Amino acid sequence: MEIFDSLLYGTFMSKPAWMWWMFLGIVIALLVFDLGVLHKDNREIEVKESLMLSAGYIAMGLGFGVWVWWSLGQQSGVEYMTGFIVEKTLAMDNVFVIAMIFTYFAVPRIYQHRVLFWGILGVIVLRAIMIGVGATLVAEFSWLLYIFAAFLIVTGIKMLVMADKEPDIGSNPLVGFLKRRFRITEEMHGEKFFVTKPDPKTGRMARFGTPLLLALVLIEVADVIFAVDSVPAIFAITTDPFIVYTSNIFAILGLRALYFALAAMIHRFKYLKYALSIVLIFIGSKIFAADLLGLDKIPPVWSLSITFGILAAGVIYSLYRTRGEPPHHPKPAQ
Repeated sequence: MEIFDSLLYGTFMSKPAWMWWMFLGIVIALLVFDLGVLHKDNREIEVKESLMLSAGYIAMGLGFGVWVWWSLGQQSGVEYMTGFIVEKTLAMDNVFVIAMIFTYFAVPRIYQHRVLFWGILGVIVLRAIMIGVGATLVAEFSWLLYIFAAFLIVTGIKMLVMADKEPDIGSNPLVGFLKRRFRITEEMHGEKFFVTKPDPKTGRMARFGTPLLLALVLIEVADVIFAVDSVPAIFAITTDPFIVYTSNIFAILGLRALYFALAAMIHRFKYLKYALSIVLIFIGSKIFAADLLGLDKIPPVWSLSITFGILAAGVIYSLYRTRGEPPHHPKPAQ
């Protein structure tokens, strides 16, 4: 009984354990409902369904933010909303890279949901590790926030300079390494990540990875790279591990659903990268600005308003400038 009380009413990372269990229960229920009910069979997800699912996930994320505001106070609520908006926008940049990966490996739309589902599970675990380590380090060494802030400013400036350049999936060293060190088939084998077939060199039956597996690995690696930007960004907004992790995961959960809508119109948001770059520079700069102004921190409401304003301007400008432009598709693997 004492163990049960400790697990339910104890404290974990500055918050009651039951809050973490409630959040975990919501995430598991959403994943089970998504895979076990909505998408238990492989099928293509149309744009209309994608938009409806995305709206549902966004509503869940915002609803959780309202609960955070009600139960933990205005500051926590505003910090959650700011983190959710920033992470959601960063996830849109991730969608662009995922679309390039799927196109390069010629992954049929009918199997893309399966790859994204397992990718999201990996993201949940990886983000938990990175945020847990980050929270522990920041609590022990508060000066790390200034390192995070400087990193965000440099990253934002780099993104501004590199905004017009597209990553070349074919020349990615990880793809070459995996193809050299592991058995990888040239063709797809349905929804399978691994297949058993004769090795052309030895004639013996051997286990091969498929292009679907390569796509999954690259998507996981891409998320780690994006997390290097997004995790410092959210820590620059708040150091509360509960707010950091929940806003991260709720923003990412809808990424899978959002992908199928945005992949068809990602070209309409090409100027959003500039706005996102400015947001990262702003988030990093406000930590130094708070010290210069003699404040403990820039008021969360200011951060939320400025962040939302910059991103909204980026979306509106992108839609205006790209009206009538045809979609751009990266080249598939030869």
